Amino acid sequence: MTAAVVKRISLKSPKTLLKRFGGLAFFISVIAFTIWLVTATKDWMTDANRLPLSQLVVQGDLKYLTKNDVREAILQMGHMGSFMTQNVDSLQHAVEEQPWVEQATVRKQWPDTIKTFVIERQPVAEWDGKYLVDEHGVVFKALASTIKDKTLVDLVGPEGSSEEMLAGLREMQPELQHAGFDVVKISLNKRRAWQILLSNGIQLKLGREARMERLERFIRLYPTIEKQGKGIEYIDLRYDTGAAVGWKMTSDQESPKRNESVR
Repeated sequence: MTAAVVKRISLKSPKTLLKRFGGLAFFISVIAFTIWLVTATKDWMTDANRLPLSQLVVQGDLKYLTKNDVREAILQMGHMGSFMTQNVDSLQHAVEEQPWVEQATVRKQWPDTIKTFVIERQPVAEWDGKYLVDEHGVVFKALASTIKDKTLVDLVGPEGSSEEMLAGLREMQPELQHAGFDVVKISLNKRRAWQILLSNGIQLKLGREARMERLERFIRLYPTIEKQGKGIEYIDLRYDTGAAVGWKMTSDQESPKRNESVR
C-alpha cells in the first residue's frame, strides 16, 4: 500500500513542478509587461513632441493687468514640458504671485491648452503714497503711480492697520463729501489717533475717540470759521466741545501763527 502511494506521487511530481514554473513565468511576464507599459506611457506623456503645450489662454476682466503679464508669469517657471505634465496648482501659485491678481483658476483643456481665469484686484486707496489697497483692505505692492484714471485717498498708518483705515475712510468720506469736502489723505498714528487732510489744505485732528461726532462738529463749525477770511492750517477737534483753529501765517506777519478757539 505504501509503495503504491509513493509511486503515484512521484509520477505526478514533474507535472506539478511544470505547472508551478509555468505559473511563475507567467507572473514574471505580467510584471515585466506592466513595468514596460508604465514606463512607455510615462515617456509618451512627458514627451513634449508628442503632446506639446501650444496655447496659454488668459480670461477675466482685466484693467490694470495685461494678458501678457499673466503669460509671462507662467513662462518664467521655465521649461513647460508636455500637456500631461503640467501641475495646475504650481501654475496657479505662479499667477497669484502677481501683485494685481486677487485670485486665479488654472485648468487644462485637451489636447494642448492651459486656460487661466484671473480676478483682478480693485484699488480703492493708496497706501503711504506708494502702494495700493484693494476693496478688502489688503495692501498689495503695485505702484500707486500706475493709477491714472482716478484719484485715490492716501492712507498712512502702522503696519497691519489697512483694514481698519479703509473702514474709517468708508465711514468718514461720505459725510465729508456730502458737506462739499474732498479727502486727500487719512493718517493713523501708533496711538490710533486720526488725522484727515482735505483738498483745500486744511488738516483735521480728530484724535482717538468719537471721530464721527468730531467730524460732524467740524462740518457744523466750518461756516463760522470760514467767515473770518483767514487761511486755515488745521482745526483741532480733540475737545468735548468746540475746536482750536491754527491759522496760516501771511507774508507780512512777524509773529508766529496763533491758535483760536471756536465754539
